Amino acid sequence: MSSRDSRFDGQFITGVHSTGIYCRPSCPAVTPKPSNVSFYLTSAAAHDAGLRACKRCLPDAVPGSPDWNIRDDLAARAMRLIADGAVEREGVTGLAARLGYSERHLTRVLVDELGAGPLALARAHRAQTARLLLGTGLPISEVAFAAGFGSIRQFNDTIAAVYERTPSELRGRMQAASRAGNANPHRAGDTRAGGKWAGENGARRNGAGEIAADPVAAHRDEPASEPGIGTTVTLQLPARAPFDGRGVLGFLGVRAIPGVEAATADTYSRTLRLPNGFATVELSLAGTPAAPLVGCVARLTSLADLSPLVSRVRRLLDLDADAQAIDLVLAADPLLAASVAGTPGIRLPGSMDPEETLFRALLGQQVSVAAARTALSRLAEALGDPFPDAGAGPGLSRLFPTAARIAADGRDVLRGPAARIDTVIRVAEALASGDLVLSYGQDRETLESGLVALAGIGPWTAGYVAMRVLGSPDILLTSDLALRQGAARLSLPADPKRLAAAGAGWAPWRSYAGMHLWRAAGAPAVSPPEPA
Repeated sequence: MSSRDSRFDGQFITGVHSTGIYCRPSCPAVTPKPSNVSFYLTSAAAHDAGLRACKRCLPDAVPGSPDWNIRDDLAARAMRLIADGAVEREGVTGLAARLGYSERHLTRVLVDELGAGPLALARAHRAQTARLLLGTGLPISEVAFAAGFGSIRQFNDTIAAVYERTPSELRGRMQAASRAGNANPHRAGDTRAGGKWAGENGARRNGAGEIAADPVAAHRDEPASEPGIGTTVTLQLPARAPFDGRGVLGFLGVRAIPGVEAATADTYSRTLRLPNGFATVELSLAGTPAAPLVGCVARLTSLADLSPLVSRVRRLLDLDADAQAIDLVLAADPLLAASVAGTPGIRLPGSMDPEETLFRALLGQQVSVAAARTALSRLAEALGDPFPDAGAGPGLSRLFPTAARIAADGRDVLRGPAARIDTVIRVAEALASGDLVLSYGQDRETLESGLVALAGIGPWTAGYVAMRVLGSPDILLTSDLALRQGAARLSLPADPKRLAAAGAGWAPWRSYAGMHLWRAAGAPAVSPPEPA
């Protein structure tokens, strides 16, 4: 906090009790006395401690915490699901069931580790989403439902409690700041304030300080009808610097499935299914190297899906990664140092649909990227549903096939070794029946063990899916041919066992080291550095 290092923004909150505010670590305000400061992992915990947000540093207009990808414990898994909107869709009961614990135990763990329970964390996420959307041209009533609130009354009460302003006043302040010259209205005019969460329909609190009634399900004094069919929303999402945005878009672009995805040198777009409907999203690079942004144009059939969409985009592009920490460890290896210096801030591409990612991995085993793309294109063309809106965008016309459709008709479309086709159909049947479940809320061990238990799935596929779906940072796929070719180009061992031993020092960032090796496989050979 004293160093005002921006790399820690979003990773923790500094609460100053003498002034009653909380800040991001890089806040330019005078450094307070240590005795007046407490540190929090989440803004929800700061709210519950009676603090309001600093109007100078805007503590939530920053990338999110990378902990929810790095960590694999219950708290991190819960945060991934909360960001994906699980509480809004299923309540705390559903969240706890998906994580395999009781509500009481889940609440106790989150309060102990993060300073707030699942409802408070979900409300903080809804409030942040609402602030982001108030900087757009959406009607305020649509902002309420898009942010996940169950009624206009609940939205108004929460915004007033958190920001000490009505939604209209908050929007006016943001627009005024934008007109004053701030290029990013989503970073401006944030006046988050207030102490304890208030106005949540008068729900009672339990012994853990958590509101006991689920505010989304209670007191729907204004029914949440589906707003704005076909609504287009334009946002700018902050990334933690350094950010190899062109590299991650390029990774997605060369693997793009025609009809489902489209890519240019500067953009990536795709169709996708979301919990309440369908959507298209177009991503592009913006901002500066010191403050990178991703432009996001989303078109949705249901605005209730906007928050899950933003969460999945952030995971897809790995916007919250602590790139400086990753590069520092990897650059310590002389054989990786040149690659790290040439590509600072390399990212680990994530997943917007776990089931789709699994099918991509199955059809990409032991074949080139181009061959996998051809097989996936044939599958999508034959079995993918037409996108329900003809205005999806250039090059976008279909949705990726569902597991049920692949299970029913995949044999008529798939080509290649019979064993691979059998595996794809077996996996599709397991997904369609619910015998196999893939979720952002799983831990790595559960996900991988569930996959390798199916005949035809080995460690490479399980590791690749865990890396893409969960963002697991410490997986080195030494059996991958292209990865070993990249290792050889960097004068690293190409033998799997020797490469694994050589990569032990890259922990806990071996997944990112693998991205460097994949990148090297398609680049000219790099001469080893001169000995010191």
